Amino acid sequence: MENGNNVAASPEEVRRSPAFGWAARDTSGVLSPFTFSRRKNGENDVTIKILYCGICHSDLHSVKNEWQNSVYPIVPGHEIVGVVTEVGGKVDRFKVGDHAGVGCMVNSCRSCHECAGHLENHCPGMIFTYNSTDVDGTVTYGGYSDSVVVEEHFAVRFPAGMPLDRGAPLLCAGITVYSPMKRFGFDVPGKHIGVVGLGGLGHVAVKFGKAFGAKVTVISTSPSKRQEAVERLGADAFLVSKDPDEMKAAWGTMDGIINTVSGNHEVTPLLSLLKTFGQMVMVGAPEKPLEIYAFPLLLGGKSIVGSAIGGMKETQEMIDFAAEHNVTADIELISMDYVNEAMERVAKADVRYRFVIDIGNTLSAT
Repeated sequence: MENGNNVAASPEEVRRSPAFGWAARDTSGVLSPFTFSRRKNGENDVTIKILYCGICHSDLHSVKNEWQNSVYPIVPGHEIVGVVTEVGGKVDRFKVGDHAGVGCMVNSCRSCHECAGHLENHCPGMIFTYNSTDVDGTVTYGGYSDSVVVEEHFAVRFPAGMPLDRGAPLLCAGITVYSPMKRFGFDVPGKHIGVVGLGGLGHVAVKFGKAFGAKVTVISTSPSKRQEAVERLGADAFLVSKDPDEMKAAWGTMDGIINTVSGNHEVTPLLSLLKTFGQMVMVGAPEKPLEIYAFPLLLGGKSIVGSAIGGMKETQEMIDFAAEHNVTADIELISMDYVNEAMERVAKADVRYRFVIDIGNTLSAT
């Protein structure tokens, strides 16, 4: 109503639905309540009422603009799980009431070589779940919010029996380690896999490795994690990377290594643990360039490769495999109003092993 006259809503307003979440407004990274809008459900879309959202270390990097690409206000969160509340007319994989998740991406070009090969995560036009530009030109907002609208192709079905809270982190941490394990043949029973780092990614890598029937050795600088790795998570062995004797005893014993460490660290000594033609897969992202000497690569034909999440087909495969083999993340469930304290603890690696926000019970617009 303006000057006593009805004013028609703009076309943009007609296409949007109100939403609520928590956002960071500047590089302080402090999150606070934020009202925004999402597109209305289209014919190929599903709308999900968010129940849980994991906190990934990427969220911390993003809210503080540590990668120099953040667009404020930013609503983080790409480990999203909830219940479907609306489906478009052309949707055939979901119905209202289904449990569904959204991981690190919400769209891609759907026409390039990578997309045709189910590698949407490598598409040059891939659109991230938050802090990305959507096809309609708007900025995407993540899962620290009450709902999300996503194309059916980029939603993941959660099987019956999969705990939603402990399953949410698999949409990032899980696929990040599962994908390279499958691609490089680490999923074969009897293989010997090294897992460097025992955090959010590392503890899930241990669980997937054991589910594949592999021998798993956790490699860490912290001797205090030995009991946790072996007795609670089920690793077969524990190796202190700072102990020369332990390292020497393990030379040439591993078929592959999943390196989950994001902090700056020496990678060359780890190559000695690999068998001939073995691979070390980097899934963590150290801030500084890696310092690598050539001879440890040349002698034995060893390689260092990288991997980032996985395509949608593989992500669904991962969730189904995890449900079948009871692979879930170890989490600390928190309320929405604890999120800033949680971020501080993530920065200190003070979590075992993933924070998950209880969105459904604790996010309130009042």
